[in-house]
Amino acid sequence: MKKRYTLEKKQWDDPIEHAMPERARVPASFDIGGVRIAPATVLAPMAGVTDTVFRRFIKNASMFSTGEGGDVETATTNQQSGCGLIMTEFTSADGLSRMRETKRKRYLTYYDDEHPISAQLFGSNPVTLADSARICQDAGFDIVDLNLGCPAKRVVACNGGSGLLRDLPLIGEIFKAVRAAVSIPFTVKFRMGWNDKNIVCVELAKMAEDCGLNAVALHARTREDGYTGQARWEWIAAVKDAVSIPVIGNGDVRTPEDAAAMVEKTRCDAVMIGRVAPANPWIFRQIAQYTATGRYDSPTDQDRYRMIRDYFQKMVEEIEMENANEIARAEAITAAGQIAREKQARDCVGKMKQFAAWFTHGVPGGGALRKQIFDAKKGAAVLDAVDEFFTRRAEAAVASEEDEVVPAELVPAGEYCD
Repeated sequence: MKKRYTLEKKQWDDPIEHAMPERARVPASFDIGGVRIAPATVLAPMAGVTDTVFRRFIKNASMFSTGEGGDVETATTNQQSGCGLIMTEFTSADGLSRMRETKRKRYLTYYDDEHPISAQLFGSNPVTLADSARICQDAGFDIVDLNLGCPAKRVVACNGGSGLLRDLPLIGEIFKAVRAAVSIPFTVKFRMGWNDKNIVCVELAKMAEDCGLNAVALHARTREDGYTGQARWEWIAAVKDAVSIPVIGNGDVRTPEDAAAMVEKTRCDAVMIGRVAPANPWIFRQIAQYTATGRYDSPTDQDRYRMIRDYFQKMVEEIEMENANEIARAEAITAAGQIAREKQARDCVGKMKQFAAWFTHGVPGGGALRKQIFDAKKGAAVLDAVDEFFTRRAEAAVASEEDEVVPAELVPAGEYCD
């Protein structure tokens, strides 16, 4: 049976529940080259997820301040938020080097409030990767990162992502070519190896340090593991013992307790969060709060409502802005241009539906909202469905305070918590 590595399928296998460590906490900061990352938490690059809308959304959802009068919604820089470093979706170096400048800008779009931000590339040609790294540097990215972890078949088939883990000499050539091409910090994210018979993470980390890379991030699984089984944190510890450059740990961090436990068990310099972020975009804020106070808050219904609606609204606005830019560039609205704009609108709604499953995780009756969103044809209809759902929930909460009765229609039969 073929494996499909989609985010929806990346569920945890019998996750380990970690107790709150008495001593260890996620570090307040660490440095990648000359770039200060504060706090020491990183949003993992995720294909189809970590576009500019999601990155900015995570940054704003993650804001946390312990100062007097501090508010998680106070405007702040990324270094002051609960998420220390944001990473782009992985981008094909081959595609980036070939595409037109206008299209390239769309792929490399980011905003000033996303700094520090890292651009992640994948590919297997040292020259092409070096050229693409220079493009990212010229575009103003703070860090460039090489993907040696993606297990997707279509990426591995091109000898990209984790496919390169079978060819350490070629990885060495890539490290040297990219390092020579850019002056900004250069990092790599990789897996333990191709399979259990080919564990190369320690050797690879040493090679990265020898070639002048500024940090390494290890997802403690093999390519063959995909996203199954337990992440083997002991290999993060082994990499940390082997090199002096910063080591970022990745794999099975679902809660602030998990993040603290990873630091305690591996002594890693930072923690990278991936698949939990779409379902719980407050995870970075919770880690920051737990680090500062020893406790953290769970999101309320109003938090979820504001989060879902704000994210979808930002997505609609981004599509509208792209359309406006297209119109401004065009001398006339051609049939092809109109088709392209209609496709963008459909893509926007499609992405809303994709995120609906994650954003409504843990919401009682969330299946009803998902059905409304999946049936919607336009972005406005999605927003209306969100408004209606949470308005009804708020009204039900008021009613339950008065007579402790929740209207049955708000809780579909056989369903309580998604």
